[in-house]
Amino acid sequence: MDPVHASIAPEVPGEKTKVGTSLVDTAAATIQSFGPTKQIHQHLCAFHFYADDMTRQVEAHHYCGHVNEDMRQCLIYDRPDADARLIGLEYIVTEELFLTLPDTEKPMWHSHEYEVKSGVLFLPGVPGPVERKDLEKVAKTYGKTIHFWQVDKGDELPLGLPQVMMALTRDGQLYPNLAKDVESRYGVSFEKERANRAYMEGPTHGIHPKANAAGVGLKTVLREIECKPSGHPESVPRIFV
Repeated sequence: MDPVHASIAPEVPGEKTKVGTSLVDTAAATIQSFGPTKQIHQHLCAFHFYADDMTRQVEAHHYCGHVNEDMRQCLIYDRPDADARLIGLEYIVTEELFLTLPDTEKPMWHSHEYEVKSGVLFLPGVPGPVERKDLEKVAKTYGKTIHFWQVDKGDELPLGLPQVMMALTRDGQLYPNLAKDVESRYGVSFEKERANRAYMEGPTHGIHPKANAAGVGLKTVLREIECKPSGHPESVPRIFV
């Protein structure tokens, strides 16, 4: 399957936003605070692949905010335009926090060292010296990413199960045409930036062997089970029928 390009994203079905809806939105925007989204402080562009299929690679635009010095949380869109589709989420933690996770949890997290040092993770429009100052920290972190919208399949809506995503960990994994497309659109050179970032270091203890799906694949599976009752005296065994 060919990698998806932001420039060929299918149009989302549905009626165009009406003037009345826009007016309500505008009015609400003048009243409400939008505290969580106002914490977004940076835009990172990178690539993700599905944890069970490295041939399925997508461009991912992260809009991130710090929870604290050890954790960031990011909204992921398929492109940086106003009509971009929200396709997923990523949580980013320092090595110190990652090491506190249960071993059963660690495989769902990926390392960022290769992404940063290879140049393929970048902050669009940010001058190199400023960008590298932050990426020195990112190179040491781990991320947990879930995508809800499989844009590489051309889905017009978010269909199917949430998907665990992984990040690149070595040369030869990223589709060359996907890399060239992004380099061309953003005026960046991954190879030049690789040289600029050669001094950077990854996690202090090295990349954990259980990270990056522990070197194998992970697939999201849905199975039917009995729904546990709420425990309320008047609750019924099943809540959907």
